[in-house]
Amino acid sequence: MTRIPTLMMVFAYLSLLTFGGGMAAFPELETLTVDVYHWLTRPELIHLYSVGQTAPGPNMLMVTAIGERVGGPLGALAVVVAFLGPTALITLVIGRLWRRLEGWPWRDAVQRGLAPVSVGLILGGCISLARGALTGWVAVAIAIAVFALVLRTRINPTLLVMGGALIGLIAFVG
Repeated sequence: MTRIPTLMMVFAYLSLLTFGGGMAAFPELETLTVDVYHWLTRPELIHLYSVGQTAPGPNMLMVTAIGERVGGPLGALAVVVAFLGPTALITLVIGRLWRRLEGWPWRDAVQRGLAPVSVGLILGGCISLARGALTGWVAVAIAIAVFALVLRTRINPTLLVMGGALIGLIAFVG
């Protein structure tokens, strides 16, 4: 019960970092949950994030599992409210303001400037995730192959994930 306020504080803060998507907050999520509060190990966080990626719905709902692990059902509820609440409120306010500024000359420049910021934040999250997930030459080879296929083909990413999992299963179990 004493961890609930800390969970809410951490995930409300992380909510504000999700500009560009949940992956943008991953480096700080990793720092806080693994290094600062020791709620998870790095492999556990990567596992939860991976499960969130494969489950239907928003991938960052995986934070619910962290809340449940740390504070039980109440922790799960607290994390969801803290993680989704601030972003939802800001989106509501900014969305209304953005419509009012439709004729504002700087609006287009702001939008164009935010796109590379989002890409950079997502890239930072990807690098942080890769540091923990690429633990051997097989994993690195799979990642390079998938990256190349994503850039050069229109293969459904789900098929690439399943193919990578199958190769990993064969390489590590077989």
